[in-house]
This record gives sequence, structure tokens and C-alpha cells, in this order.
Amino acid sequence: YRLEISHEDIEKRTNQIVDAGVLPLSVGGDHSISHPILKAVGKKAPVGMIHIDAHCDTSGLFDMTKFHHGGPFRNAVLDGVLDPSRTIQIGIRGSAEYLWEFTYESGMTVVHAEEVTGLGIPAIVEKARKIVGDGPTYISFDVDSIDPAFAPGTGTPEVGGLTTREVLELLRGLKGFNIVGGDVVEVAPQYDSTTNTAHVGAQVLFEILSLMVFSPAIKKG
Repeated sequence: YRLEISHEDIEKRTNQIVDAGVLPLSVGGDHSISHPILKAVGKKAPVGMIHIDAHCDTSGLFDMTKFHHGGPFRNAVLDGVLDPSRTIQIGIRGSAEYLWEFTYESGMTVVHAEEVTGLGIPAIVEKARKIVGDGPTYISFDVDSIDPAFAPGTGTPEVGGLTTREVLELLRGLKGFNIVGGDVVEVAPQYDSTTNTAHVGAQVLFEILSLMVFSPAIKKG
């Protein structure tokens, strides 16, 4: 078992999709899949990112490897395919803030989960718009961004998360952004006997797909 070989396969297939002029929308699986996808999407120029998650996923080595679900965006920045100055991470929380030093040092913007209510979703959307601008932007959605009261079926749940209503308002506020790809990850249905998490994941996929229709990256006509 070597995760990096899976990543090579993912990058190869995503390259074929991107080269065909198609915007990739991917399903995980663990969050490490975002790294090879970004290597394909950002191969000509680094992209910005709207990352909705409980964790920044910019940590270093884990079990002596850099390929794991806690570090895809660190790897993407170091590979030159993700622009940290055009990256915003929303919903971040938990007790392991020290793991995300790379996020702050590289210049990413963080909106912690506890800030969401005070700021309001419209203000967060506007902040995201200012950060990513009109350049190519990737959306990465980890289902653990949502409070486990709504979506418990994930490997690393964190209390105090976003509500499903907040997530839908946030995503729908991104209409017209220059979306060039996206993913929905970390859904683990075996941890949720209610199937609510899978339902949420499917709805978020549909929301991102709907956003892509309005993206300037889509060639009209």
C-alpha cells in the first residue's frame, strides 16, 4: 500500500480531464486527493482556493510521510500549484492550531468557526471575493466542516461546526466566482447510521456543480 501511487493515478486522470477542457469535480475519500488534483488544475498557473473545513490541512510529516489527509495544501503550495495569498479557509476549529503554522506563515486567510456567527455569511462571502478575486479558484469541501450534530459520518469530527443552512448560504454566495474545479471529501457513511452525512455530501456536490455552470471558466456557446 503506497498512497503516493494512488496520487499519481489521480493526477494523470485529472490531467486528461483538464486537457479536454472539462472542470473536474471529485469525490473523496480522504482529503489527500486534493493535492494531485490541484497539481493538474494548477499546472499552468497556481490557483486560488476556497477551503471549507474544520482543519487547515497544512501540517507536515505524519508517520514519516508527507502524503496524508492532514497536509495536502501545504504540499500544493510547495509544488507551486496553489497560491496561498488567494486562499481562504473557512470553519477552522479544534485544539490543534499549532499544526497549521504553515497556513499563517504562507499567507493564507483563516475564518474560524467561532467567528462565523458574528461575521455573518454575506461578509464571509465578500471576504472570499476580495481574496480570490476573479482569478481561477478551486473549491475544496470537507464534510467535517459541518457540526457533527448534522453530519457525524466522518473520520475526524469536531464539535462547534457550521450548520447545513450556513453551508448552503455560503456556497450559493459563490455564484459567479471563477471556479475551475472542486471536491467533496471525508464522507464516511459507516459512521452514520442515519445516512444524513451522505445526504449532505450529495447536496454539496450538487451545489458546487451548479456553481460551475456560472463560472467564467466555462466556455459558453
